[in-house]
Amino acid sequence: MRFLFVHGTGVRRERHDTLFTLVRERLTARFPGAAVDSCYWGDRFGATLGAGGRSVPGLRPRPGTGPDALAVPDAPYPGAPGPGAQGADLPHPDLPHPDLPHPGILLPDLLTDPVDAETAEWALLVADPLCELRVLAETGWETGLGWDTEPGDGDDGFAMPGVQPAGARVLALLDGLPARPGDGDELGLLLRDTGLTDGYPAALETTARSAEARRAGERAAEEPQARELATALARAVIAAALAAAGAEAYCTGAERDRVVELLTNRLGGDARVPGARAAAVLGRLALRVTTQPLLNAWRGSLTVGATPALGDVLRYQARGRDLRAFLHAEIAAVPGPVVLIGHSLGGIALVDLLALAAARGEPVPGAELLVTVGSQAPFLHELGALTALAPGAKLPYGFPRWLNVYDRQDVLSYLAGPVFPGDTRVTDHEITSRQPFPACHSAYWKQDSLYERIEQAVAEAEIG
Repeated sequence: MRFLFVHGTGVRRERHDTLFTLVRERLTARFPGAAVDSCYWGDRFGATLGAGGRSVPGLRPRPGTGPDALAVPDAPYPGAPGPGAQGADLPHPDLPHPDLPHPGILLPDLLTDPVDAETAEWALLVADPLCELRVLAETGWETGLGWDTEPGDGDDGFAMPGVQPAGARVLALLDGLPARPGDGDELGLLLRDTGLTDGYPAALETTARSAEARRAGERAAEEPQARELATALARAVIAAALAAAGAEAYCTGAERDRVVELLTNRLGGDARVPGARAAAVLGRLALRVTTQPLLNAWRGSLTVGATPALGDVLRYQARGRDLRAFLHAEIAAVPGPVVLIGHSLGGIALVDLLALAAARGEPVPGAELLVTVGSQAPFLHELGALTALAPGAKLPYGFPRWLNVYDRQDVLSYLAGPVFPGDTRVTDHEITSRQPFPACHSAYWKQDSLYERIEQAVAEAEIG
């Protein structure tokens, strides 16, 4: 038996190699005698901004570069430092920041579900890592939420003159943390295994020197507030590292929580965050979410970040035939049964390939089982935009068994079963990584439940 892994949107060589190593190790552990191969297509069939992004308002050419160079995004929000700013160039504005856009949308009903509330909370943190510190800097604490008195009334939690607030000790510990934990350090190992190592040093420095951390530290006069400050600082650092990694973070919710716990402990905290405060922070931040200023301010950065991920999908829709021919050749290159595993756009291409071949009466040789993970194929079919199938059409005879894996937090994953009702070949399976998007779009590959379900599907298909 052979497994063939087909990666998804936005993946290029370095990221592919990291991802495929993880997938291969997990599959070979469960299927010792199976061959596990990959079908890398990113460089050959992936998208690039051919004119350097000059079609996008909010992007400007890099100085002294040619027409093919990628443009530089403008500042991510009004008043933010431009690309390459550092040191004294970085502003430390006074708080509050009522006009600062937060790239996230809060729906009130999210707070009724603990899992959704946690994901929404981390979505806001990843979008704006300093947002929690900003709330604490403005309001302080009131029994774990924020002081119920106003600053200056004599009972607001500020330290007495000449007495160093407990928060100063926490900030000093943060400032003294090494940018690169040792390889034998559990924190360092986790950062490496979750793809957060590269972004961690900048996240640590940005958080430590932020005005939000300083102001929150000034308000943490007593030890209980200092311990909670340690947790908020740790969450800010890890959120910033997750933001830097984007979809390249291979981090589950459990791993994220452990990294926060380890970092919190080093700052003198205990990683126990009052559950009610999450709702309070989310509620306060929700009042500041403004859609159009956000889109205006982040358009350039979002476009650069979405390319090549979104560009790969659009390019495939226009010129997918060559990629499908490439996949067909890779599948047929080795005789025998093969389990096809397609992530995201890889799943779209495989569904198209298998459906087109089956419709011609020429099923792809050896294709016994299709596994799509975080794929948009069902959604495209519902839109009538799937290349292989007319709107509302059923899967043709000869199409293999199909296991479709999704995470409801992953906005790029969809259900296949309801789109093909009554087709016993199609099965959906839900996984949750407890991570917000886009981290959840890559977190599938660290979930034991994914490989358990693949193992079950292989047994059901009687693939030997």
